[in-house]
Amino acid sequence: METSIIISGFGGQGALFAGQLLAYAAMESGKEVTWIPSYGPEMRGGTAHCTVVIGDEPVGSPLVRNSDCVVAMNLPSVDKYEPLLKAEGRLIYDSTLVRRDLRRTDITGVAIPAHDIATRCGSQRLVNVAMLGALLTLCPLVDLAAVEQALHAHLPVRHAALLRPNIVALHAGAAYGKTLAEAQTMARG
Repeated sequence: METSIIISGFGGQGALFAGQLLAYAAMESGKEVTWIPSYGPEMRGGTAHCTVVIGDEPVGSPLVRNSDCVVAMNLPSVDKYEPLLKAEGRLIYDSTLVRRDLRRTDITGVAIPAHDIATRCGSQRLVNVAMLGALLTLCPLVDLAAVEQALHAHLPVRHAALLRPNIVALHAGAAYGKTLAEAQTMARG
């Protein structure tokens, strides 16, 4: 089974790093993985994104047109990827920056106040990892412990002071996602 994820945000929000962390965590968990970043003019304030495909067998193609999940850290990312998400897919978005209702009714939209979570964890620079934590609670692709290991192994030395805050943000995003998942289960039940 394969799951495709697009992580998108403004250049500088850490969308590519969140995708790298997910890819490293999946790889170190014994999964097959591809990670394709988007470089170019997006890096100068536009929408930067990456695609991660995680599978139990070798990934057939790293190219994804209609993904299973989208993590959108801003409104332009929602505008771009909502129409492309598979039916029954999940669109996890930062409700701090996205203040409109989703247009599609055949997908699951999950609003995460990621900027608020990141700020409570010490820095708005943690939005990407808070969103990753929420994703992994709602779509359990890898354990949070694997992401923690990836943070320890791959966080750039220049950001070493952000290791602990990143771990706190990862778990805070996951806790928020878990609360939402439990509420959805109770609503259905």
